[in-house]
Amino acid sequence: MNTSKANPARGKLLISEPALRDFYFSRSVVLLAEHSDEEGSVGLILNKPINLKLKDVVKEFPNNEYPLYLGGPVHPDRLFYLHTLGERIPGSMELIPGLFWGGEIEKLMELVDLNLVSSEEVRFFIGYSGWEPKQLDRELEEDSWIVTQCSLDTVMRDSPERLWSSILKELGDDYAIWANYPADPILN
Repeated sequence: MNTSKANPARGKLLISEPALRDFYFSRSVVLLAEHSDEEGSVGLILNKPINLKLKDVVKEFPNNEYPLYLGGPVHPDRLFYLHTLGERIPGSMELIPGLFWGGEIEKLMELVDLNLVSSEEVRFFIGYSGWEPKQLDRELEEDSWIVTQCSLDTVMRDSPERLWSSILKELGDDYAIWANYPADPILN
């Protein structure tokens, strides 16, 4: 993975530094869907599964066992999704090669109802992460985040529970030590 002082952009990952104590962003990995100086930034936390299934939260969705993830603190009443279905979901936006954000929910519901979509092809999130214009840049200057490349495997196949530490280890010795940083340094 390539990192250091990479610039945030669509399709990049934000890796929180180990001392970040925010409920949502502590030890988080965020995939950026948008980043601009004028509009701000939007992303989804990839490694915060919640103890609910999609069918428990979205009654209109076909009966299924898809896991849900906490995407962030903004609009926790809305559903967002990443997928590998490409043009099969009209209106999708490609974030990195082979990985798409959103699109026509009715088409996705139809494909799920017909059992044409597996849980390896779509991930559902409640809420999203958002930053006002220049806010993320300030947080980067404060070293709250590391910006790095994203891969399809990172998003769709890696274990969410180990994602933060495994990415840090992949980034090399300078960051691997962070992976062993205690969740609460006072208890160390």
